[in-house]
Amino acid sequence: MGKRILVPVDGSEQADTAFEFAVEEFPDATIVLLNVINPAEAGYSAQASMPSFSEEWYEQQQSAAQDLFDDLIADAAIGDREVERAVEVGRPTTAIVDYAGDNDIDQIVMGSHGRSGVSRIVLGSVAETVVRRADVPVTVAR
Repeated sequence: MGKRILVPVDGSEQADTAFEFAVEEFPDATIVLLNVINPAEAGYSAQASMPSFSEEWYEQQQSAAQDLFDDLIADAAIGDREVERAVEVGRPTTAIVDYAGDNDIDQIVMGSHGRSGVSRIVLGSVAETVVRRADVPVTVAR
């Protein structure tokens, strides 16, 4: 069985760069694209209290994830290579690390937003947390 490379994607330029890096650096590996739907992003508006809002929001997020996967794959020179898609719900750091552990992932390749100093301390860093918690090698592409 070949290598399985997990690439978390969120529509950012950094995630796109990580995907391109994974495609180039691991030509024989199966790429697994992962999009994490973070419920904290649903917000706390008046709409959020309506019963159908959370279901509609979730469906929109699912659709956006599939569109993101389609766009990434269409733009990449991957030929007939296998690319898997996965959508998880939860905190991004936890979802990425758990997915890697539960799905026979050999390596994680992810983008970094490149924050430093005070903004990194205040905002945190998904990439940094994944590097510290993952049981597989993590490559951070910038």
